[in-house]
Amino acid sequence: MADDAIDILDEQGPCLVVNKPPGLLTQAPPGIDSLERRVKAFLQRRDAIAGEVYVGVPHRLDRPASGAIVLATHPRAARRLAEQFERRLVRKVYWACVSGEVTPADGTWRDFIRKVPDQPRAEVVPAEHPDAREAVLHYRTLGWFAWGTWLEIVLETGRMHQVRVQAAVRGHPVLGDAMYGSPIAFGVQYDDWRLRAIALHARELSFRHPGGHQEVRVLAPTPQAWLGVMKET
Repeated sequence: MADDAIDILDEQGPCLVVNKPPGLLTQAPPGIDSLERRVKAFLQRRDAIAGEVYVGVPHRLDRPASGAIVLATHPRAARRLAEQFERRLVRKVYWACVSGEVTPADGTWRDFIRKVPDQPRAEVVPAEHPDAREAVLHYRTLGWFAWGTWLEIVLETGRMHQVRVQAAVRGHPVLGDAMYGSPIAFGVQYDDWRLRAIALHARELSFRHPGGHQEVRVLAPTPQAWLGVMKET
């Protein structure tokens, strides 16, 4: 896929679901590449829009992660989508490849997480910490491989780097996630580490359309790098 190409998974009125590639920021300051910038440029070209294009971003995906993300092309739709995320009405399902054998094969992880001050990462802290925010996810095992475990994860909360932190603190870092201790590379090893992927993919996104209120459920195909690890037994 070209650098400026957009993989549209679903488009209904002012609601657009795209498959974010790994290594790309969801949003960024002017002059820096991002999914938001690419979508704006794409819509300008496709729809022959001369002026500014509005793209609302009601949620984000980590830069090294991939998968389904919903955007809005009207402020009212963006607000309604943001409200669904705030009220935990959106179903978010991730796939993750992690090191080691996760036991039990299915269960719930419950921790308290905070953003580390002045650093782009998060950490698990005691519940009584003043910056602690509860983080809850539910997982089930989809398969075992020589490198570790393939998990399907349903997020109950949406904290910074939640899946990555909760997996790593249990000794099962996401493949490729050097920030949280993964010793195993994943995908193309670009010289610029910021472009490297991790094995975390937003597989499914389900929400109510902000206009017609019908349920929208979208599945995102995995990037090419996943084919490589799934062949490794």
